[in-house]
Amino acid sequence: MTRREKEKKYEELSPFELKDKLISMAVRPSEEMMLNAGRGNPNWVATLPRQAYFLLGNLALEEGHRVLQRYGLAGAPEKEGMGERFLRFCETHAEHVGAGFLEDSYSYVTEELDIEGDEFIGEMVDAVLGDHYPTPDRVLSNTEKIIREYLDLTMCDDDPPPGEMDLFLTEGGTAAMTYVFNTLKENHLLNPGDRIALGTPIFTPYLEIPPLNDYQLEIVEVEQDEDEDWKYPEEELEKLKDHSIKAFFVVNPSNPSSVSMSEDTLNYISDLVDNEREDLILLTDDVYGTFINGFRSLAAVAPRNTILVYSYSKYFGSTGWRLGAIGIHEDNVMDEMIADLPKEKRLGLHNRYETISTDPEEIKLIDRLVADSRAVALNHTAGLSTPQQVMMVLFSLQELLDRDSRLYRKEVQDLIQERYEALYDSLGTEGPESPLYANYYTTIDIPELAKERYDEDFSAWLEKEYEPIDFVWRMADEKDVVLLDGGGFDAPEMSVRVSLANLFKDDYKKIGKAISEQLDGYHDEFEDSE
Repeated sequence: MTRREKEKKYEELSPFELKDKLISMAVRPSEEMMLNAGRGNPNWVATLPRQAYFLLGNLALEEGHRVLQRYGLAGAPEKEGMGERFLRFCETHAEHVGAGFLEDSYSYVTEELDIEGDEFIGEMVDAVLGDHYPTPDRVLSNTEKIIREYLDLTMCDDDPPPGEMDLFLTEGGTAAMTYVFNTLKENHLLNPGDRIALGTPIFTPYLEIPPLNDYQLEIVEVEQDEDEDWKYPEEELEKLKDHSIKAFFVVNPSNPSSVSMSEDTLNYISDLVDNEREDLILLTDDVYGTFINGFRSLAAVAPRNTILVYSYSKYFGSTGWRLGAIGIHEDNVMDEMIADLPKEKRLGLHNRYETISTDPEEIKLIDRLVADSRAVALNHTAGLSTPQQVMMVLFSLQELLDRDSRLYRKEVQDLIQERYEALYDSLGTEGPESPLYANYYTTIDIPELAKERYDEDFSAWLEKEYEPIDFVWRMADEKDVVLLDGGGFDAPEMSVRVSLANLFKDDYKKIGKAISEQLDGYHDEFEDSE
């Protein structure tokens, strides 16, 4: 089998599955370790919330031993008076850096959010011990208030719309995605044969899930313009006026292009759902929003139509914690659409949810998501584990306490920017610059780079003579560098996605140099062919 035949075979795979093949090609025990910029798992961790988390665990055990002390056993803590005992504990452990953070958090929660001290610490202590099922099941009560405040700050630029967002905490953003697809189907908001729009390029599961037998949805692409800094042209957004399109799913900032929606785009979509498409469901996956200063989500400008998916994984370096959230405004069109379904469908939903409510018709979409996440029958044991919820609270409080100076955000942004500049300096070209660029990833269009460095004839030859994945294939095979194929995200063919999160500055210098050398090698072949 020729290399081209092999490449054709692997082009059918998701970029993330192709990555495994590329890794196997790049690993050579006798040579330097490969450089894997194919996956966006950050190589940093937020330290202060973790230090507070582990100290909080010690407090929780002390509180448990106040109730019961037997060999290897403590009791379930009693929250009465816990706020005062917590403050004494922090004073006793003042040498521990996490103690100051916990004290500051307590002050913020009790003074700014008006949560009673015993209630807050009681919830955190019980949760960190993990000795009860989550109650309420979709999110602990005080936890929801804190995380909602965090999302108002980070997703709405501290200017949220009137009303409140209901939250369901999930096992990471990926769980949130699967829950949303499933519940929209189960509640007849998306049906087999329906059309949905995707803002492309986009994270590949959004391309791969809709056609599955589970959903059988038709995809309409609303394409960003690479030549206009990956903005959505108005003529593309106009596709959303078509009433046969039931939903519009986006990743914002986008993946792999790593660019957030412009104000013009946000305003266009807001006006559209207010005036022409009141029935259009919007899903926005905003995991990279915290890397953008002044970021505003669709949830901020079109709250009644928007389902927000957010994950803590990238910003805080916590992919292993699996911390995600679904947010839906308390006043939303999806609940209205369910109430307006035909009688036979409403009866079917009544039967589906009647074991968990005496009034199934009144169950909100956010609570249907919770029930469906556990096949309805296990609704009583639904919810994200409580220790995970505590970690989300502490991550959120770090940003809330840092809202004026934004020291942590600046460190993360500077770290990524240094890597970005190292890559493009080594590549010998200028990377695009804009306040809308998160730079968590960058997309390098290899045919465009070939045109810039050489000429259009070479660029055209490259696309004609080689399979779209040939560049990433050779980078792995010949350079021990793993990149993802941009075409798998519906980015331009033969483009590559470089993650700027999981390697160090000097590594990106090597990657830029390797890309240049690989392109030069193709050009040598081009000249030999003439």
